[in-house]
Formats: sequence, structure tokens, C-alpha cells
Amino acid sequence: METQKLPEIIQGGMGIGVSSVKLARTVSMHGYLGVVSGTAVATTLARRLQVLKGRRTYEDALRAFPYPKMANRILEKYQPSSHLEGLKNRFKQIEMPSVNQSDDLTELMVVANFVEVYLAKKGHQGLIGINLLEKIQLPTLASLYGAMLAGVDYVIMGAGIPKHIPLVLDQFSKGLKASLPIKVSGELEGESTSIFFDPLTFAKGERLVEVKRPKFLAIISSTTLALHLSRSTSGTPDGFIVEKPIAGGHNAPPRGQLSLSDDGEPIYTDKDVVDLEVLKKIGLPFWLAGGYGHHQAYLDAKAAGAVGIQVGTAFALSRESGMSRSLKERIIDALKKGIAKVKTDLLASPTGFPFKVVNLKDTTGDEKTYQERKRICDIGYLREAYRKDNGDIGYRCPSEPVEAYVKKGGDIKDTIGRKCLCNGLMSTIGFGQQKSDGTSEPPIITAGDDLLYLLDFLKPGEKLYSAIDVLKVIVGNTFKSLTLN
Repeated sequence: METQKLPEIIQGGMGIGVSSVKLARTVSMHGYLGVVSGTAVATTLARRLQVLKGRRTYEDALRAFPYPKMANRILEKYQPSSHLEGLKNRFKQIEMPSVNQSDDLTELMVVANFVEVYLAKKGHQGLIGINLLEKIQLPTLASLYGAMLAGVDYVIMGAGIPKHIPLVLDQFSKGLKASLPIKVSGELEGESTSIFFDPLTFAKGERLVEVKRPKFLAIISSTTLALHLSRSTSGTPDGFIVEKPIAGGHNAPPRGQLSLSDDGEPIYTDKDVVDLEVLKKIGLPFWLAGGYGHHQAYLDAKAAGAVGIQVGTAFALSRESGMSRSLKERIIDALKKGIAKVKTDLLASPTGFPFKVVNLKDTTGDEKTYQERKRICDIGYLREAYRKDNGDIGYRCPSEPVEAYVKKGGDIKDTIGRKCLCNGLMSTIGFGQQKSDGTSEPPIITAGDDLLYLLDFLKPGEKLYSAIDVLKVIVGNTFKSLTLN
């Protein structure tokens, strides 16, 4: 890879849907790497198609899918309903991911990822990436293939050890079948479970579409992981994104013995600092992330040997992001009043990873709202696969109803403080489910510790700022307003 041709700014891949098509296009069209989120896009596409407003855009993208019969089946299945407006929705439920999921769900996953990348790339020559989580394994193969069908330029993955991804990308680019080992709790030594995806089988007799291999960037938080991935027998990443623990979303747990602050947040030490000199010796390009959303940090990263930076939180509050406008304005208002707070919550995420949560009223970052929410698990992307006593595979989530989780063999202690990220993040982008009792799922908002500095992007008298405002501040006087048509 030639460093001078690599994007100096990577827009963070914030799910579900916060890293929107519009945001990714805007960043990409100005010469940087725009990124869409691949998390739960099967659900978001199904819900978008059920709302009349905006459906036309997605219909057009579906008609560009190389296997029309599949696209038509999805269009016919998810029709708009007149009663679906705003957050007062009652969407048709879709099947939850599983090892032996239906062909219909696999098709929806492939098509949905195609649509996100296709729309983000439409009308310009800039670079587009897709962000996936290693912790969400079951949709990974279908998601990667769908994104590759749309010509995705970069795949970015974190929240785990994505050591198998380079080989998967190699195989798909050659039209070959790929597999991915799946973590199944309770499996005995010598047991293993994998999922498979065969492009030829997926095509169902139609001509196989040729796809290019995208570059793969692994998100890391330690030199140990960087060294491990660079020596993997499944191939080497094309680069690393080095993420500090002040970044939004999921964070790596602290290395060594866990210590907590007075507020119950994990304390990170020098053990959690990535040695950039060791990273340089690996010889792969890298970007720095977590607190780099301002000009001096951008210059410091480049001076330290990085190609550039990845920025998430600043873009999450921009006009172009998928977060509901009302939530953006409420957060900005809280920042102006000095009452906005981000907590690194050890318990919130069902994954067990620390997760950054913004404390905002009427969201599950607010304790009262969290306690009043009735637990439900009906999207299921963060469910854990486990081996039942009879040998079958079951699924459970510590954020589901406590009784159900315990009945499936889960430890009741694991349910304490767990928040439903699937439903919460879906509500954050305005596609939350209306429950049978008439209430709507409350949103959940994640942001990095640098949330407090976002007012730097805001012009006097404005309630919000644009993604271009973010780029201008970060890049400084050298920023050029260009469009890569």
C-alpha cells in the first residue's frame, strides 16, 4: 500500500445507522474515507421500506442489485403502511440471526449491505468503507459479500479479534466459498462451529458476479493484537486503526487488574497505551482514533507516523448523520448548558465490553428510563450462541428478560445493568419499534469523551453543524471544498 494514496481522515463507522449513507457520501466526496455501518442493516432496510417517506431511494438501490429476483422478493415483502410515521411505528418483525437461519434472511442481509454501500458510492469517485463488529459474527459473511457486490473499498472491523477476515475477502474476490468460526458458549474441547457462505450457491443458477477485494483495516487497542493479526495464517490486515479508550462505542477492557473510579468507570493506565514504535516496525499503515477530532490532534497523529486519524463523535452530531435531529439538538443544548456527560459503562453492553453511554433524559443512558423499560429481545444481533444439554445450539442475551436468560443457563449476575443496544440504537435513528402496550423503545446514545468539545464546530446562532464544518476544523487552512465526481 502506498501511504500517500491513503485517506488521511476516516469517518468512524457508528452503528446502528448513525454512519449514514448521506454522511459517508459527504466525507467521501471531499477526498476522505466515508464509512457506513453494516450493523443490523437487514433490520434497518426492512423498516425503511415500510415507511413511505424515503422508500423511493431504497427501491432504486434495490433495482440495481445484480440478482433482481431477490430484490423483488424483498420489495414485495416489506411494503409501506400508512400508520408508520416517526417513532410511532409498528414494524413487521424479521427473523433473528442464527447459525441455521433461513435463505430469506441471508438474502436480506446481503441485499441490505449492498444497498448501503451502493447508495454511499453513487454519483462520485470517492472511497467508501463499511464497519462491522467482530462480536456480531452471524451476519458477517453475508454482510461482507453484499458490500463487495457494491464495490466497497474498505472493510473496517473491531470489537474483537478479526483474524479470519483477510482470508474471507480473498476467497470472495475469487468467487469461492468462505467460512467463519463462531464462538459457542459451552462447547467442549475439540468441538467447533462455523458458518459458511458460497457465492455460487447464493446466485442460485445465475451468472456469478465478479467482485473486487477491498482493503481491510483492523481496529486495535494493543500492540499485542497488532502483532498477532500481522502474523495470522488467515492473512494480514492492510492496516490498523489504533483506538484509545476515550473513543465512543465499545472500548477494549483495561489490561491488567481492573480498577474503578468513584463513578464506577474502568481506569486505564500506561499498560493500555499502544507503543507506536513497535507498531511502525510491523510495517503496515495506521490511523489514530479516540479524541482526535480537532486540528492539533490531526497534526500530532501525522507527526507520530500515522497516515491520519479516524473521527467518530464529531461526525455523529453532524447534520448528515443518521441520528434523529431532535436528539442531536438536545445533546448540543446539554453541551451549551454544561450538563452533558459520557460514562464508560462496564455493564451496558451485552458483549461484556465497556461501552460509552451519554446520560440524556428519556434515553436508556438515564437510570430512570432504563429501569422503566420492559425488557424484550426481538432483534437479536448481540445474542450469544450456546450449546444446549441436548447438543443443539440456542441463543441468549443478558439484556433479554431475566427469567428467559436464566432459563437458558445464563448467570443472573450477567443481567445486571445490561441495556438493549439493538432496540436502543434503532430508536436513535428514528426507527424504534412501537411495543404492544403502545410505548416506543427509548433510544441510547454513545459518544466519545471528546463530546465536550463539539461546540467548536458550531457556528454562532446555529443549532447544528455539518460534516464539512468538521473537516474544515480538523484539516485547517489546507482543506479544499471539492467534489470527486
